[in-house]
Amino acid sequence: MEKVLITGGAGFIGSHLVDFLQQDYDVYVLDNYRTGKRENIKNLAEDHVFELDICDYNAVKQIMKTYQFEYVIHLAALVSVAESVENPILSQEINVVATLRLLESIKTYNRDIKRFIFASSAAVYGNLPDLPKSDQSLILPLSPYAIDKYYGERTTLNYCSLYNIPTSVVKFFNVFGPRQDPNSQYSGVISKMFDSFEYDKPFTFFGDGLQTRDFVYVYDVVQSVRLIMEHKDAIGRGYNIGTGTFTNLLEVYRIIGELYGKSGEHDFKQARKGDIKHSYADITNLKTLGFVPKYTVETGLKDYFNFEVDNIEEVTKKEVEMS
Repeated sequence: MEKVLITGGAGFIGSHLVDFLQQDYDVYVLDNYRTGKRENIKNLAEDHVFELDICDYNAVKQIMKTYQFEYVIHLAALVSVAESVENPILSQEINVVATLRLLESIKTYNRDIKRFIFASSAAVYGNLPDLPKSDQSLILPLSPYAIDKYYGERTTLNYCSLYNIPTSVVKFFNVFGPRQDPNSQYSGVISKMFDSFEYDKPFTFFGDGLQTRDFVYVYDVVQSVRLIMEHKDAIGRGYNIGTGTFTNLLEVYRIIGELYGKSGEHDFKQARKGDIKHSYADITNLKTLGFVPKYTVETGLKDYFNFEVDNIEEVTKKEVEMS
């Protein structure tokens, strides 16, 4: 079987990729568990997991040299906009320097690689009014995180044009689904909404709640990443990963409340620096590869709700058994 390395593979999106690819590929994960969890990839053997920091260049270089992966999906990152504002140097070390060094190690030791995929973010587009966001949209990053991701995009594609490394870029819009940790400061807004309804905690909207996002269910995300990984036409190109639709936060909150049968307690605070008001994706290029989203916001939220209910019941059952 062909070998795939997923950096950040114990995280939210990465662990779902592990599950999705394991049936057809020999999957390895590199993760330092800063935001990921070993429990997310519990079905992966220990000798397929490298517990180390992506900034440990010598260790990463040795792994690339030894294993000769056919595919590398680079998800490892400092993913918090707020933390990048507070610590832009750390953000650059993780999101820029580590990416560059990983590409260099591939160029030196792994020239037969079939694909390197860099995970970027819709944050690179910034707050410019043109919608939907496409390859032709202007770029105006509003945070160190967004600037670093844009650098990673351009560098990844340059390694294709300059050094003939087969690379692709994926720009994630607002991904949601099981395994998002609501207690993490890095987690998406939907997981925090679920947590507020599940445990009757007040939810805070930063801004007026009318900001819109292209919320894409994680199962659609992993489907699209695999499609890009395997499709030769995707080499040297970047793709928006979304649904091509938008929903405001108040509407998402209302839908989740209906699923729980609750109205929910919430308040409003000032919008955070670096946050974007409106965003949704033009996925025309992704559709040319054959991608069709299987989930709407509503069906994704319902599936996520069913997962959460089942998970809570399982946890409760275990707690009762242990008491």
